[in-house]
Amino acid sequence: MTTINKNFEKELLDEEPRMPLSMNPLKFAMWLFIVSIIMIFASLTSAYLVRRAEGNWLDFQMPNIFWVSTVVIILSSVTMHWAYISAKKDNLTQISIAMVLTSLLGLTFLVLQWYGWKALKLENIFLAGNPSGSFLYMLTGAHGVHIIAGVLFLLIILAKSLNHTIHSKNTLWIEMCTTFWHFLDLLWIYLFVFLLFNQ
Repeated sequence: MTTINKNFEKELLDEEPRMPLSMNPLKFAMWLFIVSIIMIFASLTSAYLVRRAEGNWLDFQMPNIFWVSTVVIILSSVTMHWAYISAKKDNLTQISIAMVLTSLLGLTFLVLQWYGWKALKLENIFLAGNPSGSFLYMLTGAHGVHIIAGVLFLLIILAKSLNHTIHSKNTLWIEMCTTFWHFLDLLWIYLFVFLLFNQ
């Protein structure tokens, strides 16, 4: 019995220590937030399809300005990634320049969405009325609210970059911002394609 216990203890000691699975609490909270957003938009687009199948649905063309806003948000992802790469390379000047450009592009996207809504009104498509218009305003509006949150995040990172607190040894915040902004970009592309094929 003693020999068995000694052999068991030896096997335990010989085992290599396992690295604990862990994630930064801030990153974990951000990913929970992203998952919750995905669930919200998945339910909204599902409701869109169900309501469309019931009939009494007004077909219309998406305003061309939404194509422009799509290009703008894709460009903003490029500049955001530039900022992240610059942080990893300790290029502090380029971080600030890239963050300014990303913030401006984010604000431009919001302005273009507003003009997209104005174009819809010119086509007599309103929030209250046919459900097709209601869903369009709801989907683009909900995304716009998250873009506002994203732009605020961009401005916080811009302030940190101007204070030189973001560099290769401190990339947590810019990494989180990059992930969130890329997610908002992909979310808009998904919504845009979805609306194009399900007008």
